[in-house]
Amino acid sequence: MQRNMPLQSTLLTFLNRCYGLLLFAYPAHFRREYGAGMAQVFRDETRFLLQEGNTAVLLQFLLQTSFDLTKTVLVEHLEELFNIRLEGGTMSYHETVNALSENPEALEGLYHDAIKAGNKKAFQQAIDDNYQNAPSNLLLASWYHRLHYAARQAKQFIIAWRWVIPLALLNGLLFWWFSDEERYIMQIAGGPSVPRDTVPVIFLLAAPFTALFILVYFKLMAKKNWLITAVATTLPLIAAIYVYFTYSQMGIRPFQDQYLILMVIHLPVVAWVSVGLFFLANHRDANNRLRFLLKSVEVIVVGGILAGVLAAFLGITIGLFNALNVEFSENLLRLLFGGGLGTILVIAPAVIYNPTLPPDEQVIFQGFYQLLSAVVQVLLPLTFLVLIIYIGFIPANFRAPFDNRDVLITYNVMLFAVVGLLVSATILRPAENSPERDRWLRRLIVGVTILTLIVSLYALAAIIFRTVNDRLTPNRLAFMGWNIINIGLLALLLILQWRSKGDQWLAGLYQAFSVGTAVYAVWTVILVLALPWLFGVDQENMASLPASIQRVIYEEPSPVLLKCASSPHIYMLEGGEKRWIADIETFNERGYVWSDVNFVTCGDLASVPDGVPIPADAGTPPQP
Repeated sequence: MQRNMPLQSTLLTFLNRCYGLLLFAYPAHFRREYGAGMAQVFRDETRFLLQEGNTAVLLQFLLQTSFDLTKTVLVEHLEELFNIRLEGGTMSYHETVNALSENPEALEGLYHDAIKAGNKKAFQQAIDDNYQNAPSNLLLASWYHRLHYAARQAKQFIIAWRWVIPLALLNGLLFWWFSDEERYIMQIAGGPSVPRDTVPVIFLLAAPFTALFILVYFKLMAKKNWLITAVATTLPLIAAIYVYFTYSQMGIRPFQDQYLILMVIHLPVVAWVSVGLFFLANHRDANNRLRFLLKSVEVIVVGGILAGVLAAFLGITIGLFNALNVEFSENLLRLLFGGGLGTILVIAPAVIYNPTLPPDEQVIFQGFYQLLSAVVQVLLPLTFLVLIIYIGFIPANFRAPFDNRDVLITYNVMLFAVVGLLVSATILRPAENSPERDRWLRRLIVGVTILTLIVSLYALAAIIFRTVNDRLTPNRLAFMGWNIINIGLLALLLILQWRSKGDQWLAGLYQAFSVGTAVYAVWTVILVLALPWLFGVDQENMASLPASIQRVIYEEPSPVLLKCASSPHIYMLEGGEKRWIADIETFNERGYVWSDVNFVTCGDLASVPDGVPIPADAGTPPQP
């Protein structure tokens, strides 16, 4: 223990100085009034946690302090800028707690106000001090034991660094190894065309590797069924291997490219679903699902912060060495950035998630929770107004998503963002909401849902229109599926809200989003498995065709229309045979357009075997 004292002292000094610098973010008058007390509270709590030696609780305390500080800095600057008083209160609760020590209802209200203001620690300190002065006060005694029970629960969360560090470093080394684009990169091939580099292999393997090591750590820490663990750990890896060996089955090069890009998006979802399966196998109710989603957001935010710190540190380090004309090799850069990212992706969940508890018993960082809740409560009414205005502009620009692919992509991104906002408004609803605020929250959610449903139907109509007038592609199929799921989810939400009585409206929201997460997961798996076979090409029939025609086949989606310059005849290629299109009326009736016609040499076209003409009774097909 004595050998650790110098290290603890150095770390305590470092953290105190960092916190002291952060206090300068507050307005000067606030810093003069409360800065010394805040610094003292931080110093005492940090010293206590360092002496306890519980790294997990120390990290939680530092993260909680960061979130609380971010929120209160914003509040104080807004108060000073606009000369208003936002909800909260002063940093000292001693006198107020003492005055309310015989009033249970008022003390409960003060507690929730303290949580909103990010002052839970100050409230707890006031309870402790007043309880020490009046130990016979039953109300103060109950609050004292209530708050300290929660603290003891949090301190049961132990991070086993002896497992976390090796697993995180191993993940980092795999990221470094497979990020070598000269050796590990996916190539789009087809016919005689030269293979083209596209997605680095690490983009497919990053999420499965990370899920594997996260789940191995969680299994070592928690008593979980081995079968569930085996399924959860292997599912993302099997999916990535499946993509690697089947993407070329899609044949044409644009579809290979689309499938790989879609998998870069969807394989992390598969990995997240596998982690969810691990934790939710025995806790499948709606509350546990949404609580797991909330903790997932925490992991993403903390992981993003750690990744940002790493990138900034490495950027500064590389800049300093470059100033001395010392350049890092590509291999070393991959180790620093790729390996560092892989390490962080395992550490972040280990720090945030307690594998010994079910999702609905996980400790939520109150400052983070309040900050997100405040943002969502501001965004929800703004989104409602924006959607009303946007729908008002649709008639004047009705054909925009039908004619412009980029506009349609923007629509779909916006719809996912709004659905995410609705989920956030549900799971981040403050527990102490008054009935009046709940009524307004419900009205806003229903209003935004109705408007989003209208825009979703409009976007789906645009995708279907473009598909009917062009062709079905992997991208269009994927987004049609997502749109249909979103429409079904929004419709289910409205039905459940219409049927809900009284306080049951919140349970209806939980049920709708719980069903939605399951359907999203199923559609993701379907896309991974089915796309290579739905859009595949019989490559054996194409191998005997001339090289010029093979290039067309592997670059153009079906139907493949061929023509040579010196002949008026147009042919459709099907099953390795050319089918003569008898006349322009037939060409137009089948929905073909001139821009789909590809020109090849007459000799190459004549060498393709004849098939049944279009229509079948058109007679003997002429040669080009």
